[in-house]
Amino acid sequence: MSGEREAQGAEPPRPAFDPRMLEVLVCPVTRGPLSWDPERQELVSKGARLAFPVREGIPIMLVDEARRLDD
Repeated sequence: MSGEREAQGAEPPRPAFDPRMLEVLVCPVTRGPLSWDPERQELVSKGARLAFPVREGIPIMLVDEARRLDD
């Protein structure tokens, strides 16, 4: 049956981000805390107004890869 699911184009489950990583990760701009947005798969820095993507469970902490947060 899993072959049928793949044939229908079902996405494989994404590797999970471990929220315990928030204990050691900080914003590369402000050195402040980050919050986890599970819907968008992003780490959010309110201080820097940036959202850093998490791809395949790995946080991408590069400012060039971050999305700017708008009001």
